[in-house]
Amino acid sequence: MRSRARASSEDGLSGEAIAVATVKLWSNAEAEADARVSAVFADIRATRGSDVVNNFWRGLANDPALLERTWSALKTVMGPGTLDPLTKELVYIAVSIANGCPYCIHSHTAAARAKGLTEGQHGEFLAVVGMANQTNALVNGMQIPIDAAFRVEEGP
Repeated sequence: MRSRARASSEDGLSGEAIAVATVKLWSNAEAEADARVSAVFADIRATRGSDVVNNFWRGLANDPALLERTWSALKTVMGPGTLDPLTKELVYIAVSIANGCPYCIHSHTAAARAKGLTEGQHGEFLAVVGMANQTNALVNGMQIPIDAAFRVEEGP
């Protein structure tokens, strides 16, 4: 059984974490000492309207270029578009479930709730994800050929 430790709010780290991460999680003081990391952390706070920079970004701070690239891409993909913000979070949760990423499941479920996800919607969403997982496994196991009517062809 893995031990868990609660991160101290004094060091700027948040939430429950596995006792030993595979990378250093940067504190606020460390982030402020690096101009690139400090700028991204400031943008995260401003964009989210929160003083919290979560552990994912603190881990990425070990590679400022990766931190900048990932934050920029995430802001673009999760920003305004033709899909509404809640739908984007639900897609993110579904992919995180499929990939087995508890961190992303939790962080994007929290974000979805902040965007209005109700308990009823969450339960129905999880039922759909579970059903898709089950039927995908059955189709893959039986190697069912795709019906011609379902084939997605290239557009004009």
